[in-house]
Amino acid sequence: MGMMKINNIQDIKRSEGVIVFVTGCSGQDGSLMVDYLLKNTNYNIVGGARRLSVENHNNIKHLENEPRFHLINFDLTDSHSIYKVVEYVKPDYFINFAAQSFVASSWDFARQTWECNSTAVLDCLEAIKRLKPDCRFYNAGSSEEFGNVEYEPQDENHPSRPRSPYGASKAAARQLVKVYRESYGLYAVQGWLFNHEGPRRGEEFVTRKITKGVAKIFDGIVNWKKGKLKPIELGNLNAIRDWSDAEDVVDAVWRMLNQDKHRNLEYSASLGGFQHMCRTSLKDYVVGSGEKHTIREFVEKAFELVGINGMWSGDGVDEHLWYEGGPRPLPSNDCVLVKINPKYYRPAEVDVLCANPTKVEKELGWKPKTTFEGLVDKMISNDLTLIDTRV
Repeated sequence: MGMMKINNIQDIKRSEGVIVFVTGCSGQDGSLMVDYLLKNTNYNIVGGARRLSVENHNNIKHLENEPRFHLINFDLTDSHSIYKVVEYVKPDYFINFAAQSFVASSWDFARQTWECNSTAVLDCLEAIKRLKPDCRFYNAGSSEEFGNVEYEPQDENHPSRPRSPYGASKAAARQLVKVYRESYGLYAVQGWLFNHEGPRRGEEFVTRKITKGVAKIFDGIVNWKKGKLKPIELGNLNAIRDWSDAEDVVDAVWRMLNQDKHRNLEYSASLGGFQHMCRTSLKDYVVGSGEKHTIREFVEKAFELVGINGMWSGDGVDEHLWYEGGPRPLPSNDCVLVKINPKYYRPAEVDVLCANPTKVEKELGWKPKTTFEGLVDKMISNDLTLIDTRV
């Protein structure tokens, strides 16, 4: 497979059909959104990805010869880049998945996080307001907006109490989306997306770090590669999260962008009717499984699915998961599977996040299809297939 073709934005002509612009299309959510739209609509999709000196298009390589997908260079932190897209492409939908999305890094890169996750959203809304006011805009929100939670599970009425620069940036973006929706009648929404994972998740995220690490350890044990039996280093094992399959989540996003269809709202093509609907009827929704699991449970399930048994010992930073048995006996009994590294503790931890998806299920007809075990199994299976080519 060759290099992914990068299109000139000036060469993308406004077609007769519907056009969807997806930012962050080389990431997990953006690439899955493109796949979803190609499967479920006949729309043309323009994907925006940041230009890098080293290509990072693994998640969209399969779209290289897809005639309805067009890739362009795009930088969310450059207002000129945003304006050019809205001016030339004139999208009917603008789906923003681009972000500084790594919570742990947001303390180290607080300004970058704010500019990418908040200021850039303001630029998107301004461009749409000025150049394509009937464009439907979606911005990816996060359960991290809830932060130091007051109650669980969290629903749409829970107050914003972020505990990280990332959470604060997403909470600020939400207020901007709400202001532009109510002030100018834009179709602008932002879902609270709880943790959602899959094989395309970046390797620095804890779930992918776990499944990749388990796959390496399994391979090292089965084929006895002593040097590959490196323990997975983690931080707070007792943090509780609500994990869903990212493939399920993009379906909820599309339903949020088409609330008139799913909620049988009256919609007028005239700007006046459009504004009235947007001001009075549009909603943001909480999206998640409604189940909660600790990081410790995720680790245990991942090892269980490859037939490795472990035993926890120690407390705090001295806690370890030891190899107790599995595919084969080991020459020594001191094999550590998981250990704690204090550098992975956050300055302010969010202890528990769990969604109450009642409204999105009742009003938009959305339901998660993949179970927690099914999600872990999907990720482990993928990382096992990558052992020969990437390890």
